[in-house]
Amino acid sequence: MKVIVVGLGVQGYKRRRFAGKDCIATVDPINKEADYKDLRDVPLASYDAVLACIPDEPKFDLLSYCLENKKHVLVEKPLWATHDQQILELEKLALKNNVVCYTAYNHRFEPHFVKMKDLIHSGELGKIYSCRMFYGNGTARLVRDSNWRDQGAGVLPDLGSHLLDTCRFWFGNSLDSFSLSSFHRFENLAPDHAVIESEGSLPRISLEMTLCMWRNHFTCDILAEKGTAHIESLCKWGPSTFTHRVRILPSGRPLEKSETLIQEDPTWEAEYIYFKHLINTATVTDLSTDYWLQKNLRTMGEKTIQ
Repeated sequence: MKVIVVGLGVQGYKRRRFAGKDCIATVDPINKEADYKDLRDVPLASYDAVLACIPDEPKFDLLSYCLENKKHVLVEKPLWATHDQQILELEKLALKNNVVCYTAYNHRFEPHFVKMKDLIHSGELGKIYSCRMFYGNGTARLVRDSNWRDQGAGVLPDLGSHLLDTCRFWFGNSLDSFSLSSFHRFENLAPDHAVIESEGSLPRISLEMTLCMWRNHFTCDILAEKGTAHIESLCKWGPSTFTHRVRILPSGRPLEKSETLIQEDPTWEAEYIYFKHLINTATVTDLSTDYWLQKNLRTMGEKTIQ
């Protein structure tokens, strides 16, 4: 497969690295290292797929161009559009032209995220009561100094999209909508700290995200009928620990199993392999999660900029 990377920034360099010899060209209007300044200058016959590492604003137009020309697309999260309906338009284009449109959420390939999904789906935890996640990094200053990142709903689409996608990954497609509990602009023009929640049905879910955590960190606590499950940190920030505690009735110290990983971030390579698998197996594009995310993020985001 021949791919091109569009957007040669931090994410673009990562995508190019893991695409390896598959990558035949790069596109970026500013980066002088790129082979082309405009996607439309790249001969259509020279590539099969696009790795789109671009800001939100041009996503719909660029993806439309790719899909109309029968090119597979991996686009960095979130799959943002001005109108919710545009997500469905992209899905229709992909289906019409038998190509894959895939939104990259690399945390789905985090080993302990996969382990958590398997544990939830095994039924060992019984009824899930509550899920609480915290995702923090220290990029507030980098975002503030960016020409395009410190605007709109800020941290909400940036980190919140990861957390919402993780909820769908673990709990399926029947989740209630989320509401904005709080947001702050501690250092930035756009919100750099937010809490969102879903309280309509079980599991109740609370998601906290911030750009003001000076040591990058992630935690998750799931409380359930037959025990609890916990994640401490991600592989890229390691060590990363998964803990499963089995409830003792009527009460008592639970049985506990923990696994700690110390390794390089495996998610980028795994996700690229998965993208190629989708193409090779002619997987039908389904953007229902992106549509759900868009509606939730747009509704909550509007409340941060009123």
